[in-house]
Amino acid sequence: MTKIDLKKVYKELYTGKEGVSVLVEVPDMNYLMIDGKGYPGTSQEYQDAMQTLYPVAYTLKFMMKKYNKDFVVMPLEGLWWAEEFTSFTTDSMERKDEWLWTSMILQPDFITLEHIDEAIKELEEKKKNLPSIKKLRFETLREGKSGQIFHIGPYNQEEPNIVKLHAFIKELGGKFDGKIQKHHEIYLSDPRRTKPEHYKTVIRQPFI
Repeated sequence: MTKIDLKKVYKELYTGKEGVSVLVEVPDMNYLMIDGKGYPGTSQEYQDAMQTLYPVAYTLKFMMKKYNKDFVVMPLEGLWWAEEFTSFTTDSMERKDEWLWTSMILQPDFITLEHIDEAIKELEEKKKNLPSIKKLRFETLREGKSGQIFHIGPYNQEEPNIVKLHAFIKELGGKFDGKIQKHHEIYLSDPRRTKPEHYKTVIRQPFI
C-alpha cells in the first residue's frame, strides 16, 4: 500500500526559497474547513476548531487503511481576511480580534463526504469532544493563479515578505483584494516543537 504525501505531489506549493516570490498555478483542492473570528492566541473559537479538525483528519487517515488507502495528514492551513483591511496592519489586539479566518486541512482526492461522515460517527462513538463539529464542512478551494512566498521566522514578522509578495503581484499586473482572493498561509512547522525563529510558513495570495 503506497502512502500518498501531497506535499511531494504538489512540491512547488509547499516549499520555496525564503523571501523569494514565485508564480504558481494552484489546482482545485478539497479541504476540511472551519470558519471563525478572532486572534488565534486568545480566541476560544480558534482552539475549538483545532480540537475538531485534527481528530477528524487523523481518524480519516487510519480509517482509510481498510479501503487500502494511506496518506500523510497535511499541515494546517488558514485563509485570513477582515471587513477592514487595516485590521492586518496594526499590532492592536483589539483589531486582531476582528480577523476572520478559515482553518483547514487538505484531503486526498479519494476522500468523500461519506468517508468524513463515517469518521465523525466513529469519533462520536468514542465520545471524543469535537467542539466545532457543527461548523465543519468539506469544500473545494479554487485559487488558480497565485503569488507565493516562503517565510522563515515568527508569524508576527511576516510583513516584509507580504510586502514583497504584493509588489510581485503588482509587477505581474495582478490585483489582490484581500476578500475575494484571501490571504492564505500554510504552517509547515509544529509550534509545540519548533522555536519561532525556525517556523516555516508558505504565504500565498491568489490574484486576478
